Amino acid sequence: MKNSKKTLLQKAVILGLVASAISFQACKKSFLNVAPAGNQSATQFWKTQDDATKAVNAMYANLREWKNIAFAPIAVESMGSDDAEKGSSPTDATFMNNFHNFTVTAGEGQVSDFWAGQYQTINFANQILGNVPGITMDQGLKARYLAEAKFIRAYAYFRLVRAFGDVPLRLSLPKNASDYNLPRTAKAQVWAAIESDLNDAASVLPQSYASADIGHATKGAALALHAKAALYQKKWTDVVTYTTQVMGLGYSLYPDYEQLFRTTHKNNQESIFEVQCMLVPNNPDASNSQYSQVQGVRGSTGGGWGFNVPTADLAAAYETGDPRRDATIIFRGETTPEGDKIPADGDNPMYNQKSYVPFGLYVSGFNEGCQQNKIVLRYADVLLMNAEANNELGNSAPALASLELVRARARAGNAAILPKVTVTGQADLRAAIYKERRVEFAMEFDRYFDVIRQGRGAAVFGSRGWKAGKNEVWPVPQNEIDISGGTLTQNPGY
Repeated sequence: MKNSKKTLLQKAVILGLVASAISFQACKKSFLNVAPAGNQSATQFWKTQDDATKAVNAMYANLREWKNIAFAPIAVESMGSDDAEKGSSPTDATFMNNFHNFTVTAGEGQVSDFWAGQYQTINFANQILGNVPGITMDQGLKARYLAEAKFIRAYAYFRLVRAFGDVPLRLSLPKNASDYNLPRTAKAQVWAAIESDLNDAASVLPQSYASADIGHATKGAALALHAKAALYQKKWTDVVTYTTQVMGLGYSLYPDYEQLFRTTHKNNQESIFEVQCMLVPNNPDASNSQYSQVQGVRGSTGGGWGFNVPTADLAAAYETGDPRRDATIIFRGETTPEGDKIPADGDNPMYNQKSYVPFGLYVSGFNEGCQQNKIVLRYADVLLMNAEANNELGNSAPALASLELVRARARAGNAAILPKVTVTGQADLRAAIYKERRVEFAMEFDRYFDVIRQGRGAAVFGSRGWKAGKNEVWPVPQNEIDISGGTLTQNPGY
């Protein structure tokens, strides 16, 4: 049946980039500083190197938009895990419980928002890839901008394919009406497109940037995300290859695990890729990230909304004395290392400390914690991916070596805690690596998908209603299926 409305995928393609590009002006702080929004005709845009820079800055700024960093990612990428639950007050946003209990339906708005957010990101990248090649500009910068767009597109498709499985694959701007309403593409082909983009990106992107461009995608980011894509496909040799390359690029673990996540230590030596967020003086609209705010300590003291809180199961998962427990969880009644006193009463016994911004850095009239970056890739992940892949290939010695680097940082010289893992049997070492991934990356939006790719969904999540053959993925938004006239199909069981 014909329908005059367009799917969110179609809207993302049609939606103009120009207004956003003009909003995120090119300047010394790149996509962090934002000038007042303006309008510029598309026929006047895509003409100069400055236009290309504005478009790239807008692409990065889009990553901190609500659908990409706040409620929808919490629902789709965190709520299914055993590390997190809804939080806030019992009656607030109860739809989040449907993700935790695996009762979510295809009509849920957060599913639709997540889908829309990723395709909007893909549209930003495709606009750059489709228009920048025709601009007369510095050829080295042009090549770099195209490589950055391929990295960002790969990142968006990575998030989509692990959440939904088969998804529409759009790698170019539409040329005619038939290009708008795309069917779902088999996930193997989507993974192949991700890997192709990352190969192209890694061959061009620099290892590092001058201060004005910190936060742009690097060679290390492309290689690390490629390793993660290979991890999800169990391409163990590839995981070792790409992680080994990253391990030779000069990254290192930040010595203080708790401080690694503080806004005063953004983009440190462990960081491989972060979504850049900033409090822009005198411009609350530009200071738009709500990543920290929606997860912040709830109540008059913290000013946050209190969503996505740690579970008692997570708190019990740490070995005795592991300092990562207190660095990951803000407990009701504690005083944080930064001196903030958390009330002893309130709706939630725990909050996510990794998204926490010290209360003294809040500024009236701005989103609480709007300057907190979202870490996407960090060096510890590279080490534990290397450990997991080496173990699956039967190489216990390098697997143990990479695992020990992560544990040694957490141990921080205290030999009485976190002893070295010495097991060499593949099954025992696999279990140790899985456990280490959980406590190292708790509340960082990977746990749910880690358990799924490890084939342990029923064992870990079954008591909450998780069903094999259905809950490996979330439902495709029903409004997208309806508006597509049936071109899009639903995942089994929904």
